[in-house]
Amino acid sequence: MIETDGSQGGQAAPPEPGTYRHFKGGRYEVVGTGRHTETDELLVFYRTLYDDRSHWVRPLDDFVGRVVRDGYDGPRFVREG
Repeated sequence: MIETDGSQGGQAAPPEPGTYRHFKGGRYEVVGTGRHTETDELLVFYRTLYDDRSHWVRPLDDFVGRVVRDGYDGPRFVREG
C-alpha cells in the first residue's frame, strides 16, 4: 500500500524544470506545470528518461508528496543535481 502526504501547509511550490529520481529509481524530466481545465488543480508534466520517453501528468500534491511503502518513507521524487 502507498500512503501519501501532499499537505505542505497550503499549496506546495511547483517543482523547477529539471531531472528528478522517483523513489523506485526511475529518472524523469519535469517539463513544466499546468492547470486542470475543470478543477483548476495544479498538475506537473514530466517525461521518462528511459525506454520510450513517454509523457506523464500528475497532480502537484502527489508529485511532491511523501510515500510510505515496503520500508521506504520519503519523497516520491527527488531533484537530481
